[in-house]
Amino acid sequence: MRITGAVLRHAPAEAPYAESTPLEVGSLDLSEPGPGELLVRIEAAGVCHSDLSVIDGNRLRPTPMLLGHEAAGVVEVVGEGVRDVAVGDHVVLVYVPSCGSCRFCSSGRPALCPAAVVANTAGDLVGGGSRLSQEGEEVRHHLGVSAFASHAVVDRSSAVVVDRDVPLGTAALFGCAMLTGYGAVTRTAGVAPGESVAVFGLGGVGLAAVMGAAATGAWPVVAVDPVPEKQKLALEVGASHACAPEQLDALLEEIAPERFDWAFEAVGSARVFEAAYAVTGRGGGTVSMGLPHPSATLQLPALSIVAENRRVLGSYMGSARPAVDIPAMIGLWRAGRLPVDRLISDELPLRDVNRAMDELATGRAVRQVLRPHA
Repeated sequence: MRITGAVLRHAPAEAPYAESTPLEVGSLDLSEPGPGELLVRIEAAGVCHSDLSVIDGNRLRPTPMLLGHEAAGVVEVVGEGVRDVAVGDHVVLVYVPSCGSCRFCSSGRPALCPAAVVANTAGDLVGGGSRLSQEGEEVRHHLGVSAFASHAVVDRSSAVVVDRDVPLGTAALFGCAMLTGYGAVTRTAGVAPGESVAVFGLGGVGLAAVMGAAATGAWPVVAVDPVPEKQKLALEVGASHACAPEQLDALLEEIAPERFDWAFEAVGSARVFEAAYAVTGRGGGTVSMGLPHPSATLQLPALSIVAENRRVLGSYMGSARPAVDIPAMIGLWRAGRLPVDRLISDELPLRDVNRAMDELATGRAVRQVLRPHA
């Protein structure tokens, strides 16, 4: 079938992206779903740093590639062998598919599925190969989703069915920002009520971690970011305190003189992670949720890891189990405990995708949502 999508042909690209237009919005061919796959009409797609990192060259991916990985939509065709999804179902798409049978999938850690790593790195679906082409040339999938498009074919494991009364613009954010940030707090760290938390970086993932920490009963929850508007938003969605990085030491003396039980880094910067580690206390844990450049390295005081019983943790996709955690988060959203809607900075038509990347790159936006059928 013919679809409309935003294809990246070359990377890295130069900013401003509204001028260099690295993403070309045009017509593509999309094959029908194969066995174990779904055809989804994309109704909303979030604009995330993981998309930007492919454009600016921080994540090396094969091109041409149809970007976009955080989305929600409506199932239009069900492939052979799929028994638990029906035409008309609303789904949240997840950026790590899973084979369902490896030792990681079997132990509740689908984000570490080796088959998914191979497929996502190659730009394939987990069932093998691409379903996309443009003028006879094969186009790669982004993280098994390729959501900057009117339609997508995805593996069944990339979709979580949700109630139809959940607005799809809100639902999209549960597939990446919320899954990553909330999951890092509840799954990776297992933050307990009353523990102190600091979150560095207040994009969609960082603010999701703030919401998750507040929902678990952590206190204080300190949000750290140089942008005043993001500090204000963090206070509105659950942070007890918010400050710029240079203000943190003074605040630390006032509210957490023994430093924090948990610190979360959501910037994708080794230097920011080191700053987060520096304010983590004895027996505490520092969690990296951002994706730094592959060449980045850390410098940490090694003795403190042992002498202070410190933990350094990575959290990919929030260590989450999407089929369990997305419905749970939606339940908290319904109860008013996860104000996910507040993360949406703007809703835009697909043709404005390059402008959206500029807003993200400058730090002005939290989560922009593209509407492919607008």
